[in-house]
Amino acid sequence: MTLQSDNATTEPAAQRAGFDSDAHHAATVRDAVTDYLNRLRGGDMGSLPAILGLVVLFAVFTGLHDRFLTTYNMANLVVQAGSIIVLAMGLVFVLLLGEIDLSAGVAGGASATITTLVMIDYSWEWWLATLAGLAAGAVIGLVIGVLVATLGIPSFVVTLAFFLALQAVPLKLIGSGGSLRVTGVLRDLSIKNVPVTAGWIAAIAIVVGFAGLSLWKYRTRSAKGLVHKPLGLILLQIGVLAAVVLGVTALLSDNRAPNPLLFNISGIPWAAPVVIALLLFWTFVLTRTRFGRHLYAVGGNAEAARRAGINVTGIKIAAFMICTSMAAISGLLAASYTGKVSPGSGGGNELLYAVAAAVIGGTSLFGGRGRAIDAVIGGLVIATIPNGLGLLNQASYINFLVTGGVLLLAASVDAISRRRRSSAGV
Repeated sequence: MTLQSDNATTEPAAQRAGFDSDAHHAATVRDAVTDYLNRLRGGDMGSLPAILGLVVLFAVFTGLHDRFLTTYNMANLVVQAGSIIVLAMGLVFVLLLGEIDLSAGVAGGASATITTLVMIDYSWEWWLATLAGLAAGAVIGLVIGVLVATLGIPSFVVTLAFFLALQAVPLKLIGSGGSLRVTGVLRDLSIKNVPVTAGWIAAIAIVVGFAGLSLWKYRTRSAKGLVHKPLGLILLQIGVLAAVVLGVTALLSDNRAPNPLLFNISGIPWAAPVVIALLLFWTFVLTRTRFGRHLYAVGGNAEAARRAGINVTGIKIAAFMICTSMAAISGLLAASYTGKVSPGSGGGNELLYAVAAAVIGGTSLFGGRGRAIDAVIGGLVIATIPNGLGLLNQASYINFLVTGGVLLLAASVDAISRRRRSSAGV
């Protein structure tokens, strides 16, 4: 009897995460829209505020500067947002538990330093050096997770200590005032592009794959008499995805060189496929695996999850390891963009921007609610602000004021939504 009560306690967390498709049945598109509006009234805003904010930012900057919506600037925006999105994606796993990792930014800087150093001093291949950096990030997360989950030390305290300590790693390995150049494949992630033909093949494969999977799921559920989305809504989702993916591919396939007659710059920046691959992988993990369901359950109610037989300690340790491993990838993307690693790598505003991206995208600071796509949407919002203001030649302090205001607004929406859900008994 107690076990049933605990499972019921953890169900809302899973539903808020996107598993509620099994609990609601909409026969038509109109019913689906009605269900969505009811969820909005109940406080389940999801990523809607971030999407609306992104649309507003694009409209404002496009109206104020004619170069904002050019293919050259859009490609630059994708590269700028890459490291923020990846770091935010890792932080989503920790935030889902209601925890925080203040060391993620410097963990990425330390991991990138190790990767670059072994490539330069020991002539390691780029892929082997990258694995070494990822391993370093995973070990950092393992230690943090053990201290938080096993000893019960608040994550704020543990990760603050690691934030201070990990800054010593690049300082010791590089030296004060020094830097290490990033070259080869890792540098190419930011300065080179996917061949246009390969980009179109990948874009079509994504659309066809999504369409096939969605229609197969619809047919399977219909045949078995299970609840499912209406066919009209599925076709609409396929159409929207196709328009976005193929539209962006067409936009970035044009030659965006300042002087097209002298040289050619076309294709999707290599940073974009990295982000897309990580998004697809972590979305699958969160929505289609036992680990993902357990993660949401622990974030929704850790004690109920423990009584239901979930290994809460293991889930927490794994979440911190995922976070710092993603931080290592983010550190490499940031180093690729700047072309170097230095003692200050990861120690600036990277962490703050990543946390802001996750929260703005719709991930709750209170745990139990969030998706990998939240990091992508929020990261684009965060990257769009300095990109647009830079074109307008605004002072740096304006960037901080606007970004801080957007984050405060997102946190307020999260708090209000949480209060409305509590009032509605969700």
